[in-house]
Amino acid sequence: MSTPITGPAKKALLVWGAGVFAYAVAVFHRSSLGVAGVQAADRFGIGASMLALFSVGQLVVYAAMQVPVGILLDRFGSRRLLVVGGTLMAAGQLLFSVTSDVRLAIAARVLIGLGDATTFISVIRVVALWFPPRRNPLMVQLTGVVGQLGSLASAVPLVVLLHRAGWTATFLMAAGLGVVAVVLVVVALRDRPYTGEPTAAPPSRVAAQAGLRAAWSEPGTRLGLWTHFVTQFPGTVFALLWGYPFLVTGEGVAPATAALLLSVLTVGGIVFGPLIANFCGRVPYHRSRMVLGISAGTAAAWGAVLLWPGHAPLWLLALLTVVLAVTGPGAMIGFDYARTFNPAHRIGGATGIVNVGGFVAAIVSIVGIGVVLDVLTPGSAGNHYSLTAFRWAFAVQYVVWGIGAVQVVRYRNAARRALAERDPEGFAALRRGGLAAAIAD
Repeated sequence: MSTPITGPAKKALLVWGAGVFAYAVAVFHRSSLGVAGVQAADRFGIGASMLALFSVGQLVVYAAMQVPVGILLDRFGSRRLLVVGGTLMAAGQLLFSVTSDVRLAIAARVLIGLGDATTFISVIRVVALWFPPRRNPLMVQLTGVVGQLGSLASAVPLVVLLHRAGWTATFLMAAGLGVVAVVLVVVALRDRPYTGEPTAAPPSRVAAQAGLRAAWSEPGTRLGLWTHFVTQFPGTVFALLWGYPFLVTGEGVAPATAALLLSVLTVGGIVFGPLIANFCGRVPYHRSRMVLGISAGTAAAWGAVLLWPGHAPLWLLALLTVVLAVTGPGAMIGFDYARTFNPAHRIGGATGIVNVGGFVAAIVSIVGIGVVLDVLTPGSAGNHYSLTAFRWAFAVQYVVWGIGAVQVVRYRNAARRALAERDPEGFAALRRGGLAAAIAD
């Protein structure tokens, strides 16, 4: 017989629901350019390198703001940051809908990146404060899964809107969705349950900086960063910008089919997320093997597509998107390293450090792909790149995979040595798969 949901539990779910809706809308804003890349190139009359700046500006701001936002979050709380972030994203979409100037369009994507930077870790803080520790891992996983539905909404529905309603109307609707999210946060979300106890004073700037230095010096935190680096970027690059042009222009896939394939990334993430979480919970000592396996599998799937003579068959492209769907849940392993190698008072800073990794890798890859496309097809715009140019351009990813894999092995070994020195008995139990595996690598 199931346990009834009590009043406080219902309140927690309501608060979390408002936060996770705001996160889903943020993911929608973040991913909205992914299926509009070809139209954007035509609208602004730009090539691949300049088009890449749209996403790069957004991602650079997102990555650069992770640690500062963590400090602001401790001081001002999730509700205020979600309101500010949602407002910035809605303003960015509004500007993006009406401008035809490249500089203003880049500024619009920067606004979206700035607002997006406040969202995920704000919702994670809501989970930490509203749910008991035993439910935190499940709720964090659900946050990531439900939030990624925003990516699903930015695929097929956005393609339909672009073709039927046009550019301006589509992104005006996106801005309106952002306003709805802000209103919901204002009405339903509160930073913490009322317990009658005084709220603890926020940490001083000196204490926050000391915590960040300690988190960075921990090998387990850097292992988390490189885990995020090597796993997340292929799916992000594909969904955020280059996947849709590659499928439509390079492989000759119909736009609706390409949008459907992009949706597989989200649906697959929903399926694979709990499976990866279960593996990490049962055998955490081998989490790094899972990370390296995901990266190797993704590289192999891309190799099959890039080496296929002529246009790749639809089944192979579908298989590629299924494999790419594993990269998002795989990147979440990086946050597990941050949690298990750092004490509670510096989790925010460690999480921010980890979250930088995948987006830095994505920035490097997006720019690299754009540069190679322009070099191989000079003077072309979004719908004129050849399949050969796309193949060489996506090969840039192998450099990023190589760097990331080397660093994962390096910091896995360093984290194991540090743990063995601090707690030999715990490390021995960890290798046997015992309860001490809670602080494994």
